[in-house]
Amino acid sequence: MPGKRKRPAYKRILLKLSGEALLGEKQFGIDRDFTDYIAREIKSAHELGIELAAVVGGGNIFRGVSDNAQGMDRVSADHMGMLATVINGLALQDALERAGVFTRVLSAIEMREVAEPFIRRRAIRHMEKKRVVIFAGGIGNPYFSTDTAAALRAMEVKAEIILKGTKVDGIYDADPMTHPKAKKFERLSYFDVLQKGLRVMDTTAISLCMDNGLPIIVYNLKETGNLKRIVLGERVGTIVEE
Repeated sequence: MPGKRKRPAYKRILLKLSGEALLGEKQFGIDRDFTDYIAREIKSAHELGIELAAVVGGGNIFRGVSDNAQGMDRVSADHMGMLATVINGLALQDALERAGVFTRVLSAIEMREVAEPFIRRRAIRHMEKKRVVIFAGGIGNPYFSTDTAAALRAMEVKAEIILKGTKVDGIYDADPMTHPKAKKFERLSYFDVLQKGLRVMDTTAISLCMDNGLPIIVYNLKETGNLKRIVLGERVGTIVEE
């Protein structure tokens, strides 16, 4: 029937955003305009009736494994990075709620004044009530990235897929920003990603997804409507699966 809305291809998804995604055009911190854009993208997909959770990194504020952490104790640096993800989670929550989307921030590091503690069943219940759940604080332990946190949380809440928003429209055999002739992959296996050393997510996250059959789609976050198109089942970006 003409005009009939397509049904979503997924019921429950997890969106992985790097901390750098909130930078927008800035060199440091949070770009409110771009964070508002991300909120609109999430809202357009969420309005299709899906259940959605998000994991945001902290690299725009502090990264544990980086030049600005050199000489620091790794555990202390990672704890600082985890706290940065809470700041970003609150920024995304603010943008979503200004857009009219009900949200909850659940932190792996307990800080009841600003976020709920992560409890798996509570997270699932929030999603069932159509609230967007933002997971912050990584997994609460050092030495694990927010990629790994995204894979773990996706499996804990029984998400059907991880969507990773990036600056490029998929996975390439080289950085397309510096290699104009880089080849884009439409589909890859987990083993291909690990064997080729492609920087999709870290090896721990890829291994977790591989062991549990959780597919990953890498897509261009900056192209308006991409998130909604993926939810509706359109081919966007690169898919990693068995």
